[in-house]
Amino acid sequence: MLEPKRVKRRRQHRRSLKGNAQRGHTLAFGDFGIKALEPKYITSRQIESCRIAIARRLQRDGQTWIRIFPDMPKTSKPAETRMGKGKGALDHYVAVVKPGRILFEIAGVSEAKAREAMARAAHKLPMKTKFIVRRDYDGP
Repeated sequence: MLEPKRVKRRRQHRRSLKGNAQRGHTLAFGDFGIKALEPKYITSRQIESCRIAIARRLQRDGQTWIRIFPDMPKTSKPAETRMGKGKGALDHYVAVVKPGRILFEIAGVSEAKAREAMARAAHKLPMKTKFIVRRDYDGP
């Protein structure tokens, strides 16, 4: 008996939010940073609002590093559209963030100023975060 031909379906790969961060989980550039405690997608708009909040608080002091990049496209269908007719159009980009990932780093400022700037940035994010300090940081 002949078996019916199997049609190979093309699957869309989606990066998983499961597990902890395998890379980007230690401070690499600055003395202070914020670390993600929950898995979440972060949009490019959220990253930009965090960057502006940090820059305004630091007032040109120190240096800032953004350790995440929104490289995953997200699509959406228009409102009040019937089902079917294919996948929706590209809407925005997101960064996949797993627990333990360092999101932002700061160097060249006091700990109090860095803590304040990171707190303002953390308010813009949709997840719980933690302020971290480099182990060998002595302070000014």
